[in-house]
Amino acid sequence: MRRILFQCCGVAVCSFPAMLYLGMVIGMFAGNYAAHLARVDPSRIFVATLILLIPALVGARLFHIALNWRIYSKAPNLTWRRSTGGASLYGGLPFALLISGPVLNALRIPLGTFWDIATFTILIAMIFARVGCLLNGCCAGRPSEGWFAVYLPDHCGVWRRRMPTQILEAILAFALLIFAIVTWNWRAFPGSVFLYAMAGYGLGRLVLEATREDQAIVRGISVNHLISATLVTISATLLAVAWPR
Repeated sequence: MRRILFQCCGVAVCSFPAMLYLGMVIGMFAGNYAAHLARVDPSRIFVATLILLIPALVGARLFHIALNWRIYSKAPNLTWRRSTGGASLYGGLPFALLISGPVLNALRIPLGTFWDIATFTILIAMIFARVGCLLNGCCAGRPSEGWFAVYLPDHCGVWRRRMPTQILEAILAFALLIFAIVTWNWRAFPGSVFLYAMAGYGLGRLVLEATREDQAIVRGISVNHLISATLVTISATLLAVAWPR
Protein backbone atom coordinates (compact mmCIF):
# COMPACT_ATOMS: atom_id res chain seq x y z
CA MET A 1 0.00 0.00 0.00
CA ARG A 2 1.49 3.31 -1.09
CA ARG A 3 -1.06 6.10 -0.95
CA ILE A 4 1.64 8.75 -1.38
CA LEU A 5 3.45 7.95 -4.59
CA PHE A 6 6.21 10.49 -3.96
CA GLN A 7 6.80 13.98 -2.60
CA CYS A 8 8.13 16.88 -4.61
CA CYS A 9 9.04 20.22 -3.07
CA GLY A 10 7.01 19.35 0.00
CA VAL A 11 3.92 18.46 -2.06
CA ALA A 12 2.59 14.92 -1.66
CA VAL A 13 1.57 13.27 -4.93
CA CYS A 14 -1.16 10.71 -4.16
CA SER A 15 -1.15 7.39 -5.99
CA PHE A 16 -4.72 7.16 -7.25
CA PRO A 17 -5.13 10.58 -8.92
CA ALA A 18 -1.54 10.47 -10.21
CA MET A 19 -2.05 7.12 -11.92
CA LEU A 20 -5.49 8.11 -13.20
CA TYR A 21 -4.22 11.34 -14.78
CA LEU A 22 -1.12 9.62 -16.16
CA GLY A 23 -3.40 7.04 -17.76
CA MET A 24 -5.57 9.75 -19.29
CA VAL A 25 -2.55 11.54 -20.75
CA ILE A 26 -1.14 8.35 -22.29
CA GLY A 27 -4.64 7.40 -23.42
CA MET A 28 -5.01 10.73 -25.22
CA PHE A 29 -1.76 10.07 -27.10
CA ALA A 30 -3.19 6.69 -28.12
CA GLY A 31 -6.39 8.42 -29.18
CA ASN A 32 -4.36 10.84 -31.28
CA TYR A 33 -2.74 7.91 -33.09
CA ALA A 34 -6.13 6.22 -33.59
CA ALA A 35 -7.48 9.48 -35.03
CA HIS A 36 -4.75 9.44 -37.67
CA LEU A 37 -5.68 5.85 -38.54
CA ALA A 38 -9.35 6.81 -38.79
CA ARG A 39 -8.42 9.85 -40.90
CA VAL A 40 -10.08 12.24 -38.51
CA ASP A 41 -8.54 15.58 -37.54
CA PRO A 42 -6.55 14.70 -34.37
CA SER A 43 -6.78 18.26 -33.06
CA ARG A 44 -10.59 18.06 -33.04
CA ILE A 45 -10.44 14.69 -31.26
CA PHE A 46 -8.07 16.20 -28.70
CA VAL A 47 -10.37 19.15 -28.02
CA ALA A 48 -13.46 16.92 -27.79
CA THR A 49 -11.68 14.55 -25.40
CA LEU A 50 -10.56 17.40 -23.15
CA ILE A 51 -14.09 18.81 -23.03
CA LEU A 52 -15.73 15.45 -22.31
CA LEU A 53 -13.19 14.54 -19.63
CA ILE A 54 -14.75 17.18 -17.38
CA PRO A 55 -18.27 15.67 -17.19
CA ALA A 56 -16.72 12.20 -17.13
CA LEU A 57 -14.64 12.98 -14.03
CA VAL A 58 -17.53 14.81 -12.33
CA GLY A 59 -19.96 11.98 -13.07
CA ALA A 60 -17.49 9.36 -11.89
CA ARG A 61 -17.09 11.19 -8.59
CA LEU A 62 -20.81 11.86 -8.10
CA PHE A 63 -21.64 8.20 -8.69
CA HIS A 64 -19.08 7.17 -6.06
CA ILE A 65 -20.49 9.70 -3.59
CA ALA A 66 -24.04 8.49 -4.23
CA LEU A 67 -23.05 4.89 -3.52
CA ASN A 68 -21.29 5.94 -0.33
CA TRP A 69 -23.67 8.69 0.77
CA ARG A 70 -23.72 7.55 4.40
CA ILE A 71 -20.03 8.37 4.64
CA TYR A 72 -20.05 11.65 2.74
CA SER A 73 -23.21 12.97 4.39
CA LYS A 74 -21.34 12.85 7.70
CA ALA A 75 -18.09 14.22 6.28
CA PRO A 76 -18.94 16.65 3.44
CA ASN A 77 -15.37 17.97 3.48
CA LEU A 78 -14.33 14.69 1.83
CA THR A 79 -16.71 15.13 -1.11
CA TRP A 80 -14.13 16.33 -3.63
CA ARG A 81 -11.02 14.93 -1.99
CA ARG A 82 -9.65 12.75 -4.80
CA SER A 83 -6.50 11.65 -2.97
CA THR A 84 -8.35 8.75 -1.32
CA GLY A 85 -9.77 7.45 -4.62
CA GLY A 86 -13.42 7.35 -5.50
CA ALA A 87 -14.23 7.38 -9.21
CA SER A 88 -16.27 5.01 -11.31
CA LEU A 89 -16.53 4.40 -15.06
CA TYR A 90 -20.22 3.63 -14.49
CA GLY A 91 -20.72 7.18 -13.31
CA GLY A 92 -18.46 8.98 -15.76
CA LEU A 93 -19.42 7.25 -18.99
CA PRO A 94 -23.16 8.18 -19.04
CA PHE A 95 -22.36 11.84 -18.37
CA ALA A 96 -19.81 11.94 -21.19
CA LEU A 97 -22.11 10.08 -23.60
CA LEU A 98 -25.02 12.44 -22.98
CA ILE A 99 -22.93 15.55 -23.54
CA SER A 100 -20.92 14.12 -26.45
CA GLY A 101 -23.74 14.59 -28.98
CA PRO A 102 -23.77 18.41 -29.11
CA VAL A 103 -20.00 18.65 -28.50
CA LEU A 104 -19.13 16.34 -31.39
CA ASN A 105 -21.72 17.95 -33.63
CA ALA A 106 -20.16 21.36 -33.00
CA LEU A 107 -16.70 19.98 -33.80
CA ARG A 108 -18.02 18.05 -36.83
CA ILE A 109 -16.83 14.67 -35.56
CA PRO A 110 -18.95 11.56 -36.29
CA LEU A 111 -20.33 10.15 -33.05
CA GLY A 112 -19.44 6.50 -33.67
CA THR A 113 -15.95 7.29 -34.95
CA PHE A 114 -15.16 9.42 -31.91
CA TRP A 115 -16.20 6.72 -29.43
CA ASP A 116 -14.20 4.10 -31.32
CA ILE A 117 -11.15 6.34 -30.88
CA ALA A 118 -12.07 7.17 -27.28
CA THR A 119 -12.14 3.44 -26.49
CA PHE A 120 -8.34 3.44 -26.45
CA THR A 121 -8.21 6.44 -24.13
CA ILE A 122 -10.76 4.88 -21.78
CA LEU A 123 -9.10 1.46 -21.58
CA ILE A 124 -5.57 2.81 -21.08
CA ALA A 125 -6.82 5.20 -18.38
CA MET A 126 -8.62 2.27 -16.76
CA ILE A 127 -5.46 0.16 -16.61
CA PHE A 128 -3.51 2.93 -14.89
CA ALA A 129 -6.44 3.78 -12.60
CA ARG A 130 -6.61 0.18 -11.33
CA VAL A 131 -2.89 0.29 -10.58
CA GLY A 132 -3.67 3.45 -8.61
CA CYS A 133 -6.43 1.57 -6.77
CA LEU A 134 -3.97 -1.18 -5.93
CA LEU A 135 -1.47 1.31 -4.51
CA ASN A 136 -4.21 3.20 -2.66
CA GLY A 137 -5.96 0.12 -1.26
CA CYS A 138 -9.39 1.08 -2.62
CA CYS A 139 -11.64 -1.34 -4.55
CA ALA A 140 -9.96 -4.13 -2.58
CA GLY A 141 -10.83 -7.77 -3.11
CA ARG A 142 -12.63 -9.85 -0.52
CA PRO A 143 -10.56 -11.96 1.91
CA SER A 144 -9.75 -15.40 0.55
CA GLU A 145 -7.53 -18.36 1.38
CA GLY A 146 -7.65 -19.72 -2.15
CA TRP A 147 -4.53 -20.33 -4.23
CA PHE A 148 -5.29 -17.23 -6.29
CA ALA A 149 -5.30 -14.89 -3.26
CA VAL A 150 -2.60 -12.25 -2.80
CA TYR A 151 -1.49 -10.52 0.40
CA LEU A 152 -2.95 -7.01 -0.07
CA PRO A 153 -4.39 -4.15 2.02
CA ASP A 154 -7.84 -2.58 1.88
CA HIS A 155 -8.58 1.14 2.06
CA CYS A 156 -8.23 1.01 5.87
CA GLY A 157 -4.75 -0.47 5.61
CA VAL A 158 -5.79 -3.94 6.79
CA TRP A 159 -3.50 -6.50 5.16
CA ARG A 160 -4.92 -9.94 4.39
CA ARG A 161 -4.87 -12.55 1.69
CA ARG A 162 -7.41 -11.23 -0.79
CA MET A 163 -8.73 -11.69 -4.28
CA PRO A 164 -6.56 -9.37 -6.45
CA THR A 165 -9.58 -7.52 -7.83
CA GLN A 166 -7.69 -4.42 -8.97
CA ILE A 167 -5.13 -6.52 -10.84
CA LEU A 168 -7.84 -8.62 -12.45
CA GLU A 169 -9.72 -5.55 -13.67
CA ALA A 170 -6.50 -4.07 -15.07
CA ILE A 171 -5.94 -7.35 -16.93
CA LEU A 172 -9.53 -7.20 -18.23
CA ALA A 173 -8.95 -3.67 -19.55
CA PHE A 174 -5.65 -4.73 -21.14
CA ALA A 175 -7.30 -7.71 -22.84
CA LEU A 176 -10.05 -5.45 -24.21
CA LEU A 177 -7.40 -2.99 -25.41
CA ILE A 178 -5.61 -5.74 -27.34
CA PHE A 179 -8.95 -6.88 -28.79
CA ALA A 180 -9.72 -3.30 -29.90
CA ILE A 181 -6.32 -3.01 -31.59
CA VAL A 182 -6.67 -6.35 -33.37
CA THR A 183 -10.22 -5.66 -34.59
CA TRP A 184 -9.65 -2.02 -35.58
CA ASN A 185 -9.24 -2.75 -39.30
CA TRP A 186 -12.33 -4.97 -39.30
CA ARG A 187 -14.81 -2.58 -37.75
CA ALA A 188 -18.32 -3.54 -38.80
CA PHE A 189 -19.51 0.07 -38.53
CA PRO A 190 -18.46 3.30 -36.76
CA GLY A 191 -18.92 2.77 -33.04
CA SER A 192 -18.62 -1.02 -33.13
CA VAL A 193 -15.21 -1.09 -31.40
CA PHE A 194 -16.64 0.96 -28.55
CA LEU A 195 -19.66 -1.34 -28.25
CA TYR A 196 -17.41 -4.44 -28.29
CA ALA A 197 -15.34 -2.97 -25.47
CA MET A 198 -18.33 -1.92 -23.38
CA ALA A 199 -20.02 -5.32 -23.77
CA GLY A 200 -16.77 -7.06 -22.84
CA TYR A 201 -16.21 -4.80 -19.85
CA GLY A 202 -19.77 -5.33 -18.63
CA LEU A 203 -19.37 -9.11 -18.88
CA GLY A 204 -16.06 -8.92 -17.04
CA ARG A 205 -17.51 -6.78 -14.26
CA LEU A 206 -20.38 -9.23 -13.81
CA VAL A 207 -17.75 -11.76 -12.80
CA LEU A 208 -15.25 -9.51 -11.03
CA GLU A 209 -17.79 -7.62 -8.91
CA ALA A 210 -18.27 -10.74 -6.79
CA THR A 211 -14.55 -10.66 -5.89
CA ARG A 212 -14.80 -7.23 -4.24
CA GLU A 213 -14.86 -6.84 -0.49
CA ASP A 214 -17.30 -3.92 -0.50
CA GLN A 215 -20.27 -4.01 -2.85
CA ALA A 216 -22.98 -1.39 -3.24
CA ILE A 217 -26.23 -3.17 -2.36
CA VAL A 218 -29.60 -1.42 -2.66
CA ARG A 219 -32.66 -3.41 -1.56
CA GLY A 220 -30.75 -6.63 -1.90
CA ILE A 221 -29.52 -5.87 -5.42
CA SER A 222 -25.89 -5.23 -6.35
CA VAL A 223 -25.89 -1.86 -8.11
CA ASN A 224 -22.80 -2.60 -10.19
CA HIS A 225 -24.12 -6.02 -11.21
CA LEU A 226 -27.32 -4.36 -12.40
CA ILE A 227 -25.42 -1.68 -14.34
CA SER A 228 -23.08 -4.28 -15.84
CA ALA A 229 -26.00 -6.38 -17.07
CA THR A 230 -27.66 -3.25 -18.50
CA LEU A 231 -24.43 -2.24 -20.25
CA VAL A 232 -24.07 -5.67 -21.85
CA THR A 233 -27.72 -5.67 -22.94
CA ILE A 234 -27.59 -2.19 -24.49
CA SER A 235 -24.25 -2.82 -26.22
CA ALA A 236 -25.36 -6.19 -27.63
CA THR A 237 -28.69 -4.73 -28.81
CA LEU A 238 -27.01 -1.80 -30.59
CA LEU A 239 -24.51 -4.17 -32.23
CA ALA A 240 -27.35 -6.38 -33.46
CA VAL A 241 -29.42 -3.45 -34.75
CA ALA A 242 -26.57 -1.58 -36.46
CA TRP A 243 -24.75 -4.64 -37.88
CA PRO A 244 -24.60 -4.42 -41.69
CA ARG A 245 -27.09 -6.75 -43.35
